Amino acid sequence: MAVNVYFHQSPELLQEEQVWVIQAKADPARFEPLYRKYYDSILRYLKQRMDDPEQAHDIASQVFIKALKNLSKYEDRGVPFGSWLHRIAKSELYQSYRETQSNRTVPMEHVQIPTFDTLFFDTQEFEYNQSLLLTVMQKLKEEQLKLIEMRFFEQLSFKEIAETIGITENNAKVKTFRALEKLREYFLGRYAA
Repeated sequence: MAVNVYFHQSPELLQEEQVWVIQAKADPARFEPLYRKYYDSILRYLKQRMDDPEQAHDIASQVFIKALKNLSKYEDRGVPFGSWLHRIAKSELYQSYRETQSNRTVPMEHVQIPTFDTLFFDTQEFEYNQSLLLTVMQKLKEEQLKLIEMRFFEQLSFKEIAETIGITENNAKVKTFRALEKLREYFLGRYAA
């Protein structure tokens, strides 16, 4: 699994980022380094979940406008500034879903969920397994699906997941494990059928 450098940062990089935040709070024109650092990541997150790339660009712009307007409310909690931006992006995305009644898009081509790795190595059954996995994912509760998306599609750490949804890091681990177990149970139940 690839590590996303925007989320897994050294203490020095986090400290540098907080200096940028303090500067941007004092002078909004100094927001540019944060924008440059996170725009591509936010846009990629949105494009992976939307069928309309233009709408993804519009929402990405809204995310940064909202972040800039609410920068005074931002509090450093020991995670990258991008975690806060992703929470805003998630909120804007769900607002867009409510407004357009569209469905979430999740590309499966390059995602490997650990429990299911071996099922996707057999090229003869790859398409069937991929289709089946998408089908059984719909049986998960919304919270379970969000946890799996954040951990395996967005590649967030458990600390970042916890920060995003407002639970402890340990609780994020437990809930993600349970969601995976439920997904595995659904998948193997259908796979055996």
